Amino acid sequence: MSSLQDQLLKAGLTTKQKAKQANSDKRKKNKQKRSGVTVEASLQEQVKQDLAKTQAKKAATDKALNEQKQQQLAEKELQQRILQILQHHSIKNINGDVEYNYTDNSKIKKLFVDGVTQKALVNGRLAICALADTTYLVTSETAEKIATLDASVILVSNEKVASEEIEEDDPYADYQIPDDLMW
Repeated sequence: MSSLQDQLLKAGLTTKQKAKQANSDKRKKNKQKRSGVTVEASLQEQVKQDLAKTQAKKAATDKALNEQKQQQLAEKELQQRILQILQHHSIKNINGDVEYNYTDNSKIKKLFVDGVTQKALVNGRLAICALADTTYLVTSETAEKIATLDASVILVSNEKVASEEIEEDDPYADYQIPDDLMW
């Protein structure tokens, strides 16, 4: 019975030189093991280690990119949620002849409102919000709920006046937002 090496030589799958080299490498490794010297990893082992390192690096970069995409998606979702709230709860038909000035990104802007709306803004019952270069007029309760999501959207939100007097012609005095519509 011949050895595997002899069988490979007879089959023509290897050469005598390669067989001698393999035997020599095997003897050297055995001698190094006996003497306590660390054995160098074979070329295949080094390739496996390099491959594992590159896969670990790729996995780390993929994870970082995925986290960044998830964060961007969450921010976009939050902006869409705020926009939906603003569009649904904005007060319309406030045009009038009274000028109300406010600042938006260090620029003074004007909003023409009627007298009742102007008083409501000053007294803190209404607030001005802006998102995507669009201005919205909402109640102070809506503004408070939006501020919990993103306070930078709120442009003007005066403190409510402690006065218990509510004018008879104030249409926003009893305006309440149902909680089921907000969230």
